[in-house]
Amino acid sequence: MSKSIQFHILNTLSQALVEVFEKGKHADRMIDKYMRVNRNWTPEDRTFFAEGVYGIVRHKRNLEFIAESTELWPIIGAYLITKNLKPPARAEFSKLITAEILSRHKMQKPAAVEYSFPEWLVHLAEKEFAGDWQKIMQSLNQEPEIYLRANTLKTNVEKLIADLKVDKIEATRIKSNLNLPEGLYLKKRSNVFSTQASKKGEFEMQDAGSQFIAPLLQAKPGELIVDTCAGSGGKSLHLAALMKNQGKILAMDIHDWKLQDLKLRAAKAGASILETKLIDSPKVIQRLENSFDRVLIDSPCSGLGVLRRNPDTKWKLNIEQINTVIQLQKDILSKYSALCKTGGTLVYATCSILKSENEQQISWFLNSPAGKKWSLLSEHRIWPHIHNFDGFYAAVLRKS
Repeated sequence: MSKSIQFHILNTLSQALVEVFEKGKHADRMIDKYMRVNRNWTPEDRTFFAEGVYGIVRHKRNLEFIAESTELWPIIGAYLITKNLKPPARAEFSKLITAEILSRHKMQKPAAVEYSFPEWLVHLAEKEFAGDWQKIMQSLNQEPEIYLRANTLKTNVEKLIADLKVDKIEATRIKSNLNLPEGLYLKKRSNVFSTQASKKGEFEMQDAGSQFIAPLLQAKPGELIVDTCAGSGGKSLHLAALMKNQGKILAMDIHDWKLQDLKLRAAKAGASILETKLIDSPKVIQRLENSFDRVLIDSPCSGLGVLRRNPDTKWKLNIEQINTVIQLQKDILSKYSALCKTGGTLVYATCSILKSENEQQISWFLNSPAGKKWSLLSEHRIWPHIHNFDGFYAAVLRKS
């Protein structure tokens, strides 16, 4: 065993995990919260804490098996031992026997335990993906890489690489068979938000899979575009750059705080063609029917494609919630598709890997009354275990 971690850091780790597992908080937000409280931590302390929260959330079920306990302190102790770290000599860890922990760590286990997924989700995924599900589980447990999208309203890829290098950050173009011309990959984790390039709005942090979606709309300068579920606007900002800041993009959402965040991001990015509109009534959609050349529906979904970044999602979800979101997607497709002009294009996208949220939804829509004027042009899949990006689906449709 190597060094022992100070107990006060482990105690903070346990507090963060209680908030995630018992109070339903997001792991990334708890990491930010406790980092701010403990500004005196060393870089090594901060790295251990962040990796500890994500690692234990990702591998919770496996660690419960290894620790032979569902209690948090034995789980933390088992995590330390499997990372070759020595648990402090305290009562919280007194029942742990290192040799037994390591033996169970190396033991062959059922895939659901080994890759730490809830049983209901394993059954659902086995039904949808058959023999590929274990590869998908394994890929969704990997730590996510850091990807940037060069903001071509302010820079270009080569200049951004050079600007980041000034701040000792090594970035390179994304190597992929997907078309990601503005995408960059960071060779190691770095605080890119402290760079001059960040302060100037020269890039957005955006997963490579997400960067694939906006270009599918083929938006042209001067057109009217609506991003119906814009959130804080990563794809709206991408569209503004693709359109060279010519035309109009209406970014809509049901959450005003997300739109306020988008306004700040748009100002920093120099995306002047963006306007925001809160969907606070069905009439908002009805008044805008047949108004837009192209419609993006980046739909609410289970988020199962982005478990690398949000591993706590798999412990919060249940089958009833997935069924609820599937019905919501149907409602959104039926109503928001009406925003498109005749001859226009619609892209329906999710960050889910489930067919029931993706291909099956498009099939349902095309056979529904709302979809009778629509035809499917293409479908696209980005798979974590194939492309090594977050999981995404997109369908491109044309209104006749």
